[in-house]
Amino acid sequence: MTQYFTRFAHRAALALFGLSLLSVIPARAAQSPAESPALPPQPPATTTFFPLSQIHAGLQGVAYTVFQGTRPQPMGVEILGLLHDALGPHQDMILVRLEGKQPDYTGVVAGMSGSPVYVHGKLVGALSYRIGQFSKEPIGGVTPIQQMLEVRDLKPASPVADMQLASDNLPGDATESTTGLTPTAAGGGTLEPIETPLNFSGFSPAALQFWKQHARGLGMTDVSALGGGSDSHASDPGPLRPGDAVSAVMVSGDLQISATCTVTYVDAHHMLACGHPISQYGSVSIPMTRAEVLATLPSPMNSFKIINTTQTIGAITQDRASAILGVFGQQARTIPVTLHIDGPGTATPQTLHLHVIDQPQLTPLAVMVSVYQGLMQQNSYTSQASYHVTGTVQLAGYPALHLDNLVAPTSGFAANLLAALTVGARFTQIYDNASRRTPIQKVDLNIEQIPERLTASLIAAHADKSIVHAGDTVTLEASLLPWHGEIRNLRIPVTLPTSLPPGPVRLFLSDGPSLDQLLQPTAANKQPLSVAATIAQLNSDHPSDRLYVTLLAPQTQAALDGRTLPALPISMANVLDPLRQDHALTLHGESAIPVTSLPVHAMLSGKQVITLQVVD
Repeated sequence: MTQYFTRFAHRAALALFGLSLLSVIPARAAQSPAESPALPPQPPATTTFFPLSQIHAGLQGVAYTVFQGTRPQPMGVEILGLLHDALGPHQDMILVRLEGKQPDYTGVVAGMSGSPVYVHGKLVGALSYRIGQFSKEPIGGVTPIQQMLEVRDLKPASPVADMQLASDNLPGDATESTTGLTPTAAGGGTLEPIETPLNFSGFSPAALQFWKQHARGLGMTDVSALGGGSDSHASDPGPLRPGDAVSAVMVSGDLQISATCTVTYVDAHHMLACGHPISQYGSVSIPMTRAEVLATLPSPMNSFKIINTTQTIGAITQDRASAILGVFGQQARTIPVTLHIDGPGTATPQTLHLHVIDQPQLTPLAVMVSVYQGLMQQNSYTSQASYHVTGTVQLAGYPALHLDNLVAPTSGFAANLLAALTVGARFTQIYDNASRRTPIQKVDLNIEQIPERLTASLIAAHADKSIVHAGDTVTLEASLLPWHGEIRNLRIPVTLPTSLPPGPVRLFLSDGPSLDQLLQPTAANKQPLSVAATIAQLNSDHPSDRLYVTLLAPQTQAALDGRTLPALPISMANVLDPLRQDHALTLHGESAIPVTSLPVHAMLSGKQVITLQVVD
């Protein structure tokens, strides 16, 4: 509740300040190019700080940002005044007007946030806010450097504390940004952070839409499709400078997702950038790279920079309200993800090598969107293709999580989307497990692409007799309806146990997911499973391309710590009964005993129940 109240108050304060300042901003005085003073071509070599207490209207300064290439260019800055408590209690903002050919043409540009502002050669802060989206003048807000330096001076958290903090801050069903970074309205008098858009390289519009649909509540800004990654082994351009472009990379390799802003401050070990958060996740571990600006695209609604990321130079370790902090030479935590794509539906085998950020709020989504795009970028891709997905997720200190499923398109979803969701769901159950304390070491997926829609429905089932004796063999007949094909009838001989008591007994014919639901029922208030139990349960899941026959016998069944114990003796049930009070055990009056299964060479859906009467 405090978090939402704080966000509301923050936005309301910015809106009120924005509306009030529109009436007090002085008009730009006409000035010919000959009257404009020459601007220093680059920032001072030595950084000193301009006291916030000496800021007043009328001061002239200079800001630096990259409009094209890698060299920062100067812009004139006129100080319009100081907005007290604009960013929160004791968090002031400096209001400025940008001057010069470039800002007059482009306005305030997405990716410009963090541009250092100097007065009399001393660093004032970072250009980080702007007024609405349709302002006729390049007027912006500057985060004072004193507030940004607080981020540099934070004490680093321990790795275990980092993991616990990130786990505690996992998004639930929230559909709003947790940081207030998403623009509130087009135009108007609100003060808004200058966007730090996500740049996607190698992703289709459909993949971008997938990201948008699943990224609600993550605190990230809108995505942009324009961006890329260039040769990370290019010649060393020298030390990072204020005004340079810098990127936080969420996915790297054959696909890339990154967010780019501008460097404000640099010392021997650190850099501060943006002047506002990218996500405000706090302690993070994100690869930090240099960036090259290919072009700055002016737009009446939202000008932005088209970016290529280049050399990795360290890790971003803090993402806070006033700045992001990067540490030079530090290696960020990432998860290697490999996709091997082959099969009769592919022209040539292909392997994608990726490194995905290890950040609880983003990692599962980054894995899913990468799988989704990896399958779609094949020339042989069609919306009717099916995929056999196998592979492993390796977690340090535990057995591997195994994946094995046939995924085919349905009436509402393409198979590559279902494959991404299937992989993502299983990965997330391990990655988001509250008891996990060791890293994910790698994800290795083998995907066989099949150029046809392999689906079938179980539409009917019956037995050759309904009155039986214990130990009898019963022949079942199951009718499967494939997509675009004739009905297939399967004959399945089943021998009943000799221990069956007289009375009714049921045979359950089903697909794999229906059987898993039967064997692993979800109990109310059930305790979360441990990592080991979750892996064991997931590894026991049944593939989707088989027909399963299960005997539902009138005997007690227990579900304990992710395992199913059928046909439990009464004495054992009494011993385990105290565990029910802790919700670690669930008992059921009917046991599901697997009998047999048959391959159907299609993703099967449906279930049927056959009732038999056992007599003496």
